[in-house]
Amino acid sequence: MTVRILDGRAIGRAIRTRITIDVDELTRFAGVVPGLAVILIGGDPASRVYVTNKMKACVDVGIRSTLIEYPDDVPAEVLIESIRRLNEDPVTHGILVQLPLPPHHDVRAVLHTISVEKDVDGFHLYNVGGLVVGDTIFSPCTPFGVMKILDHAHIPLEGRNVTIVGASNIVGKPMALMMMRRDATVAVCHAKTRDVAQYTILADILVVAAGVPNLILPQMVRTGAVVIDVGINRLPDGRLVGDVDFEGVSRKASFITPVPGGVGPMTVTMLLVNTLSAARRFVERTRGPILPPAHSEDIT
Repeated sequence: MTVRILDGRAIGRAIRTRITIDVDELTRFAGVVPGLAVILIGGDPASRVYVTNKMKACVDVGIRSTLIEYPDDVPAEVLIESIRRLNEDPVTHGILVQLPLPPHHDVRAVLHTISVEKDVDGFHLYNVGGLVVGDTIFSPCTPFGVMKILDHAHIPLEGRNVTIVGASNIVGKPMALMMMRRDATVAVCHAKTRDVAQYTILADILVVAAGVPNLILPQMVRTGAVVIDVGINRLPDGRLVGDVDFEGVSRKASFITPVPGGVGPMTVTMLLVNTLSAARRFVERTRGPILPPAHSEDIT
């Protein structure tokens, strides 16, 4: 079987081209430049790389980004107050707090302080709960990106067996809810699941977000399956790999995402989509429906 590589970089570039057009039109029609505030606490090298990539992506499409940095020992009340100020700032349309946070911070309290209308990471309780009933404002960026990859490749979800390996609040759980909204039959595996292979072998679409290098081997995948590898793991030799044995599974899958270059670029792209949407919602709330339709709404 010849596998088709789902190139997240290429799909992301196409979407970002449309975002750039929408940002330009928003500026011309309403005089509003979408603004994203990013809060980074401490000096974790991986977090700093992620933040740098996100802010560079903002610059590329014309979104204004602001970095707010605090040391590791910043008091929790200082961080909360900073978020509250950003909630009231009319030129800040999206707020992102880079995770993980130092242990003395209550992550749930921090994320729930962010205004629902500015929660472009999609982690607020309202947005997560909205996935259940289909009334979310912003979807979490990584599962949102996975859905757009599948849509771009015209892979149907209705009636398909979907297995998700990994049950995190950031990827696995919202991914399951988004798949169910599209009438897929979903199984979610986690660290306590016995014999994960009995679930993965049944999957028409397999999404893996466990953080374990080469967890998924060819014998665990049915021939012709669609395999989405969300994992990003750095090996001792410095190589980045996913949770899937890419070489082996590629010989059985019909579609597969690479690592790097698959889901990762789409996560950042969907952050841009959400930030643009937040800015458009701000204009519509304050001035009414004066904007032309967004090119980036049709992003498949």
